[in-house]
Amino acid sequence: MSALATLLAREEGLRLTVYDDATGRPLLPGMTVVGHPTIGIGRCLDRRGISEAEAFALLDNDLSAVRREVAAALPWSTGLSEARQVVLQAMAFQMGLAGLLKFRDTLAAVRRADYTAAAAGMLASAWARQTPARAARMAAMMRQG
Repeated sequence: MSALATLLAREEGLRLTVYDDATGRPLLPGMTVVGHPTIGIGRCLDRRGISEAEAFALLDNDLSAVRREVAAALPWSTGLSEARQVVLQAMAFQMGLAGLLKFRDTLAAVRRADYTAAAAGMLASAWARQTPARAARMAAMMRQG
């Protein structure tokens, strides 16, 4: 680490959640920002944001975690076609693993290779009502494999 990076890490501190740089408090939905929303070591998100490369690096990290979580929770899913694994992983990415696991009947249909029933279960959910176009695309992927 460079001398500048060492200095800034010490002076700014490392924060892994978004916080208000004026108050030092973590920012939660609905809070008023006094200073600037900041993350990491002094990265002001409203001034600089993140680059496309940084966004994809974060996404790569998130996807590695999602793939591990889905495989651990649903070990049988690793035997599915890539498209069907992607659907389950994308749902876990959007809703969290806990959200995906609430699709008990849908997951049971996937496990028994009844992909038509699985797609129907996906489309009959609150998730599909909230994100209908996305759910329709993923249900089609589930059906077609």
